[in-house]
Amino acid sequence: MGRGVVPRRGRAGDRQVVAVSSEAPPADGDEARGEGPVGDASTDPVDRPERDARPPALAVVLSLVAAGVASLAALLAAPLGGVLLGGATVALAAGSLRRSHRLLSWAAGIGVVGLAVAGYRGGGVEALLVGGVALALAWDVADHGLSVGEQVGRGARTRRNVAVHAGATLLAGALSVGVVYGVYRAAAGSRPVAALALLLFGAVVLASALR
Repeated sequence: MGRGVVPRRGRAGDRQVVAVSSEAPPADGDEARGEGPVGDASTDPVDRPERDARPPALAVVLSLVAAGVASLAALLAAPLGGVLLGGATVALAAGSLRRSHRLLSWAAGIGVVGLAVAGYRGGGVEALLVGGVALALAWDVADHGLSVGEQVGRGARTRRNVAVHAGATLLAGALSVGVVYGVYRAAAGSRPVAALALLLFGAVVLASALR
């Protein structure tokens, strides 16, 4: 409304004019609502985007390629084994997309069953060993990709880390298979049962080395 005047008499009878403001002072909560310095937009915290925890794309691609190689090797050894390895490949892809370590473990278990079925049906040792290494590589790279995504996010520069990890796993698997296959060939002539036992022992050693 503006200012009003209220007459008031002083001690000497003089007429005094006192200015009265009709404007109320700002409430205490005005500054908190952004009308004062406290609510200035320049001091508000900036919303940061949520980190993308998905596994790196390279880890997913390498895992699926390795799983495809394992499926092809098992298919050449025995068709039923190849079908089971194909199911393991699908499970690996689902585990990477859903970011589930448990689903990846189930995929690896299905793959091992597929290799065992291929071996039981008389599949070649060479194809089984290749399928075993490829399956272990597929699972290991997928599992590593999930860990990397959880720790640093998909947007970080992780190609070198994933590539080095996959190369080290592949090298360890190739060396282990070379030793196992050499021992198998040396003992297969006269002691097939002993050769099979050595092959199974080598598979256990291979799994421990890759892990």
